[in-house]
Amino acid sequence: MEIYLDANATTPVLPQAREAALAAMAEDYGNPSSIHSTGLKARALMDGVRARARRVLGAETGRLLFVSGATEGIQTAVLSALSALRDAPSRPELLLYGATEHKAVPEAIKHWNTLLGLNLQVLAIPVGRDGRHDLAWLREHAPRAGLVCTMAANNETGVISDLDGIAAALAGSTALWMVDGVQALGKLPLRLVERCIDYAPFSGHKLYAPKGIGLLFVREGAPFTPLLAGGGQEGALRSGTENMSGIAALGAVLAALQEGRAFRDAATLGTYRERLADALRQAFPGLVFNAPPALCLPTTLSFAVPGLSSKLLLDLFDAAELRVSGGSACSAAKAQPSYVLEAMGLPAWQTASAVRMSFGPVVDDAFIAEACARIRVCGESLRDSCLDPNAPGQALPADGLTRFVVDGACCYLLADAASRRAVVVDPLSELTGRLAQWLNCQGYELAAVLDTHSHGDHASSAPELLAAVGQPQADVDGLGWPRGAQAIVLGARRLTRLPIPGHTQDSTAYLLHDAAGGLRLAFVGDTVMPGALGRSDFEQSAPLDFGASLARLEQAVGPHTLLLPGHDYDDRFASTLAVECVAQPLLADVLGGRVDAAGFAAAKAQLEQGLALTEYQTVACGARIDSGCPLASSELRLDALHDLLGSHPDLLLVDVREPYEQRLGQPLELAVSVRREAVALSGLPDALTAWLALPAETPVVFFCRSGNRSAQAAQALRRLGHGQAWSMQGGLALWPRAGVGAVDAALAI
Repeated sequence: MEIYLDANATTPVLPQAREAALAAMAEDYGNPSSIHSTGLKARALMDGVRARARRVLGAETGRLLFVSGATEGIQTAVLSALSALRDAPSRPELLLYGATEHKAVPEAIKHWNTLLGLNLQVLAIPVGRDGRHDLAWLREHAPRAGLVCTMAANNETGVISDLDGIAAALAGSTALWMVDGVQALGKLPLRLVERCIDYAPFSGHKLYAPKGIGLLFVREGAPFTPLLAGGGQEGALRSGTENMSGIAALGAVLAALQEGRAFRDAATLGTYRERLADALRQAFPGLVFNAPPALCLPTTLSFAVPGLSSKLLLDLFDAAELRVSGGSACSAAKAQPSYVLEAMGLPAWQTASAVRMSFGPVVDDAFIAEACARIRVCGESLRDSCLDPNAPGQALPADGLTRFVVDGACCYLLADAASRRAVVVDPLSELTGRLAQWLNCQGYELAAVLDTHSHGDHASSAPELLAAVGQPQADVDGLGWPRGAQAIVLGARRLTRLPIPGHTQDSTAYLLHDAAGGLRLAFVGDTVMPGALGRSDFEQSAPLDFGASLARLEQAVGPHTLLLPGHDYDDRFASTLAVECVAQPLLADVLGGRVDAAGFAAAKAQLEQGLALTEYQTVACGARIDSGCPLASSELRLDALHDLLGSHPDLLLVDVREPYEQRLGQPLELAVSVRREAVALSGLPDALTAWLALPAETPVVFFCRSGNRSAQAAQALRRLGHGQAWSMQGGLALWPRAGVGAVDAALAI
């Protein structure tokens, strides 16, 4: 059973609301504009819901329109206000909105301000560290404002606005006032008429009604301009045939709200929130809450954990069937810091690591108890993986290679469980804390911290990492290699080095040999990257040596050894000289002897002229000259997987979720026996060689939580030459639950 804790994004539909919607479709399906009996029944239903909404909202006077949702309500309110300002004898100077408003508000203001030709100055009302509006600032600017938009309660943090304070700050101002009531419906008394609020939009799907139905309150006497013109429905205020099933469902929710049996009171909800908060503190000892609980809705918790990204936490919770979000659902896919927390002045780590946990007012004690139990298990899973920097862990010894990426830059951790020794290749300062936490938790000795080349713009973070784990600096050269050592031994494996000057004068490859002495892979830094060669126009570069170094590398590793790059901007993970010769004609020419060292250096210099910054606003470490065609889609639908299983009993199924997810997540159940592996995406380079050795016709099917990481794995393996690499479309999110036939579910999708 999933535990849904993302109610601020949307809620399930209340059973009574579902029944009411179905009844409206089956029985009261008339058009309320029709004058026959069927239409009159629909009209009576609609009028009854409107009357109930007035009672729930305390809106005895004013207009109350049925709309499609809060966005339409906001657009209508802003259009109405700005149209009136355009026609006013004297225009105001400012349009104001709270800095933490939902993006629908400032976007609507900017849109209509431009479209109506007003071109008024649009300003954000600052908020304090507690998320509440700066009333002194508002009081100062209100006399020059024509429209002020604030929310009753914030959707990300749950912070409740001081509406009485805002009303007092607007006293004497002629500004129209819109209050976004979306998160307040069913949770807070708004006193719309008493507070002289001009406009208030509401959305049904935030309170157990279906999506596509909402309300807009317009105060008596407030200016109004229809957003939708047409057949004159809603008293010509909002044209378009009314959404009768949605209205009926909303009416059922409002009825349940009035009766009070289904909905918990504020005190009970506050107790539930505190139980969740206690569970979070136990699971993640370093956790901080992003807003003062006393000022927030009793159904919302916003928090961050130092050293843990919001993505990691979201994946962890999702594996435990706990549905939470990183903030507003509307911007969750953009992977950007929370603008709400930025406006509150919180530090960058907190704005980038925020997680929102929200529940609806109909949850019960058993729901909260199960949620708390799963939260605690999530904390245990992180500690077992040595990933929580705020709590000790007791993990099993790790073995093999792990890749980390920061803004396209790659860092590798090579660990050996037998000897309890590890090597870090190309350390990144952003990872020092995380690596030190892992090494200390595992009790591993750092055999070496190696750079593949020196850096012109910064010093290596190797001393910083050694200090963090309490290990003295050994006698090493400028790249961290122990002086006089021919190899670094890690149990049965060993690392050797190969000078390959070009990108820099000291560029070096590190070759990993297995127990039998065979070459397994090579860390090549920025000399060869997927789709690019490292640039050689730096002051410390050796452009005339680059061609010979590539030839030396080919002689040492051959055409098919995996090369692990120092930068990977497209999540390709690894490459080989054979693959890159196809993708990069210049590389093929120099290795084939068709261009000499000077010609190669000149051609590279031409390519590297005017290289732009990367998407991360960092220096590009090579010019992309990938001439290869885009790979065909690797996505595999559930029905196609069924067919593939029937024709390929040797199919290999690979779970690329991280270990902390795999411990918690449900198994992927199949009707037939199949080979399985669990290889985290961060450990993908360690497994690629074995998969490339499979027969060409053997399918390798990857899966993860949503299909994103498995798609990366499949595309990486395909690019290296294994055409039968596939990704489960939609991942576990679309996988049929127990009791649902896989084929039936696949066909439904």
